[in-house]
Amino acid sequence: MNIKFFCRPTFLMGLALRLLLVLSVTPAPVTEWYLPFLDGSTNNLTLDPWGTWLEQGGSITAFPYGYIMWAAFLPFILTCKVLSLPLTLGYGLTLISADFLILMVLRKLLPRQDRLLVAVYWLSPIVIVGSYWLGYNDLIPVVFLAYSLYCVKNAKLMLAGVAFIAAISAKLSMVLALPFILIYLLHNRPLRQYLPQLLAGLTLGTTIAILPFLMSDAGVKMLYSNPEIGKIYALSVTISKTTNLYIVPLAYLLMIYAAWRVKRPNFELFHAMLGLVFLLVVLMTPASPGWFIWAIPSLVAYQASSNRIAVTITGTFSALYVVSALLITPDAKLLVEQISWISQAGKNWLFSVKLSSLIHTAMVAAGIVLAIRIWRESVSRNDYFRLSRKPFVIGVAGDSGAGKDTYSDAIKGLFGDHSVTTLSGDDYHLWDRQKPMWQVMTHLNPMANDLEGFAQDLVSLTDSKAIHSRHYDHKTGRMSRPFMIKSNDFIIASGLHALYLPILRECYNLSVYLDIDENLRRHFKMLRDVRQRGHSEEKVLSSFTRREPDSARFIRPQSVHADLVLSLQPIHPRMLEGVAGTNPLHFKIVARSRNGLNELSLTRVLVGVCGLHVDMSTTNDTSEIELTIEGETSAQDIELAARMICPRVFEFLDLNPEWQGGVLGLMQLITLSHINQALTKRFI
Repeated sequence: MNIKFFCRPTFLMGLALRLLLVLSVTPAPVTEWYLPFLDGSTNNLTLDPWGTWLEQGGSITAFPYGYIMWAAFLPFILTCKVLSLPLTLGYGLTLISADFLILMVLRKLLPRQDRLLVAVYWLSPIVIVGSYWLGYNDLIPVVFLAYSLYCVKNAKLMLAGVAFIAAISAKLSMVLALPFILIYLLHNRPLRQYLPQLLAGLTLGTTIAILPFLMSDAGVKMLYSNPEIGKIYALSVTISKTTNLYIVPLAYLLMIYAAWRVKRPNFELFHAMLGLVFLLVVLMTPASPGWFIWAIPSLVAYQASSNRIAVTITGTFSALYVVSALLITPDAKLLVEQISWISQAGKNWLFSVKLSSLIHTAMVAAGIVLAIRIWRESVSRNDYFRLSRKPFVIGVAGDSGAGKDTYSDAIKGLFGDHSVTTLSGDDYHLWDRQKPMWQVMTHLNPMANDLEGFAQDLVSLTDSKAIHSRHYDHKTGRMSRPFMIKSNDFIIASGLHALYLPILRECYNLSVYLDIDENLRRHFKMLRDVRQRGHSEEKVLSSFTRREPDSARFIRPQSVHADLVLSLQPIHPRMLEGVAGTNPLHFKIVARSRNGLNELSLTRVLVGVCGLHVDMSTTNDTSEIELTIEGETSAQDIELAARMICPRVFEFLDLNPEWQGGVLGLMQLITLSHINQALTKRFI
């Protein structure tokens, strides 16, 4: 814990202001509802405090909350009773504790933003006035909801479920967040595997906090007698004598649909949409002043990611909230009545319905502007939101044995099987190996492949549609039965002719050609075809001669269409002479790019972090950049280098990406650099 943070003058000022208000202000809701209930329920502790309260003739609207809200106040209330201190102090200290915990959670969610957090949260007029001047207890459910979101972000889904049920138990309105949490986990494929943990946490929390409350007839009666519930129906349009259209539920359902349309949200997008929901609810209802606290964590996150204009608009919204809230409180009216220099007519106008309505209108206008800005900046400009409209497609071409499958698997390992769909050009051979056409034509010839079908299926996947394809088994030389392939966030289309047709090249956000050294390619192909695919050495050697013309004519020219050419070469031309298949080989990578490689940053980390030797050159017209990289490096060094060069891409990677060492790791790093550039270009 950073002690310097708590020694900031602004933090101490906010703490002192809270204590002053707790000691000097006695809000009506506290003295009329909450404290009498808490006092009575602690005089004779039972498992059904609501039943005891109603039996004593208490108001049915005094405490329409569940066990968690009640339990949150017990420690300080009981302490004050034992020490004969005012119960208002215990109530206020509970709010300060929840307030402090929210601040700590926000520090975890928004690291390196301490100054901003103190300014826009700890000194927030909405939090201070709503909680300590007006006495509303919405900080309690918000702290559980904020902690639940923190657990969701860090994949602690069991704890997230329990904390979320605690938030609902503290205030039923928190259930508004549940559909968005479920959608986030369902559509965020790396997190989907943890969904059972969330359900287990929800079940455990429900068993502990919700079911016992539902067994209390008095508690349920108090909950449903709460007049606050009916506020969501206040804004409506009459369609007929028997039918009304309720605007708030309609807007809420449309927001759920908007969230569902995002195929893979990240946490920032999910948090922004959740904040929008709470903000729209409080703007479109005659909301209790405490409800506005629900949206505060999301507003803080928005201000942290935006600019000073966002802080200014939020500050204006908060100031209007304070004026609007104070005009409806009897304490403010009594205070103004004591000011002699204000005429009675002025006092009457100050607390008139017209003025309060005008201020509320201005506050709603500022809130709508905030909602529009949040949607524009945090949602519609979010990388994940824009990615959800269309998958990111990578095309990989190269000669037979160039390592297309190995390379594709390495890239797939970074993003996870759940987020990547692969389309192989081998699955579009027109004939089985047993057919006589293979004696006339090699599969390197485009005429031997259904390239139109390959292109049509790739276009369909790019359009987020599922396709039916077959798989070519290299061991048997036969095609499998058709099976379904679904689209995904990332699509890797690899094959001999992946860059052959113009329509294919138009589909790719990034095109890669693997230009392996010819002797090295033959070496790897011999090992693969003999050991993995069961071919004889004589058959493989004869295929080299037969396929060479087609390779030179149809395959190698595709390199001119690639954004990135990765060439694997031996350290020395004579390295393969007499080498055994089991001996380790040492290579160098030559990377040529038409889009740039972040070459300066990449060179620095390759030399400084990975300890490699790097030579850089450009063509005469500077249209291409070439890096020659030699040396050995580890998977850990590759990951560290990637975090330094393109940290933004890590949002798209799997929770546990599979980093490689050596030349394959270098290919991962260079490719991620290009993906980062392609994403940036795509989102301009």
